Amino acid sequence: MTETLLPTTVVGSYPQPDWLIDRDKLTTLPPVRVRASELWRVPETWLEQAQDDATVLAIRDMERAGIDIITDGEIRRESYSNRFATALSGIDLDNPAAVPGRTGGSVTVPRVVGPIRRLRPVEVRDVEFLRRNTDCTIKITLPGPFTMSRQAKNEYYKDEEELVMDYAAAVNAELRALKAAGADVIQLDEPWVQARPEEARRLALPAIDRALEGIPGPTALHLCFGYAYVARNKPSGYSFLPELTGTVAEQISIEAAQPNLDLATLDGLGDKTVIFGVISMGDPVPESPETVAARIRRALEHIPPKRLIPAPDCGMKYIPRDTAFAKLKALAEGAAIVRRELTGD
Repeated sequence: MTETLLPTTVVGSYPQPDWLIDRDKLTTLPPVRVRASELWRVPETWLEQAQDDATVLAIRDMERAGIDIITDGEIRRESYSNRFATALSGIDLDNPAAVPGRTGGSVTVPRVVGPIRRLRPVEVRDVEFLRRNTDCTIKITLPGPFTMSRQAKNEYYKDEEELVMDYAAAVNAELRALKAAGADVIQLDEPWVQARPEEARRLALPAIDRALEGIPGPTALHLCFGYAYVARNKPSGYSFLPELTGTVAEQISIEAAQPNLDLATLDGLGDKTVIFGVISMGDPVPESPETVAARIRRALEHIPPKRLIPAPDCGMKYIPRDTAFAKLKALAEGAAIVRRELTGD
């Protein structure tokens, strides 16, 4: 694990190459909750090999940019959540349903028609591949149990709490395998706690703790307002954040750059480490290192350096790769500016 002051990280995703995925289709569809094999440009026979090659490109870009805690870029995923969520038992993908979306309208989702159970390892090979291909500290992400329960139509469970807790047990089983495979940092993506705060107060907190039960090492929760390409007007405050101080997660990942977050928000996070968004996914122009440094300094007025991890606001999946690389380079250089100011080195 890195001991760097103000270590930089990514939230999860990195842009997939144009030769791997149809980016026009990707950006005209909402983030998919079922499966969307039509997004891949490579035939199934060679898809895994092509995804491996693209994952190495993502790893090398993050390393070259100077990021301290990297992921596999989620290159093998059609969305941040559907790779894991659609691999569980009890899910009917062939006859999907529609539920209200986070930001309005409706979204096509799987139907829950039986008990939710983890059938097999889903991302274990992803972690093993990442570990073999870098000496950096590595992080792996999984969709959280509450978010997955909002991205499906429940037609089986009479008790909604039981539904969410079964998702949590499935996540926990996968997380234990991911740690055994070499993951340093575990992150749960739970954006729907922000979108459905009343439901989250009732259901999310015990499920998050169950999902992270017995998982050693740093654990993180990511909350956001949605990808910038679909959520352009973002609020300056979170509707569900201080509640997370009661969870076992050590780190809380939030976006702050694009929404121009009211940084008094940080005062309510207790002793949690904050993965703090200093790179906007809504601005096509890469930030300068000086802009990043200024955003970090403002956060340090509320959070001590040892509890701050600078990062992009959200996943980088939907922005061009050259833009993503430039933004990550600015992130690393901006953090280095403030690090030198703090240490005198």
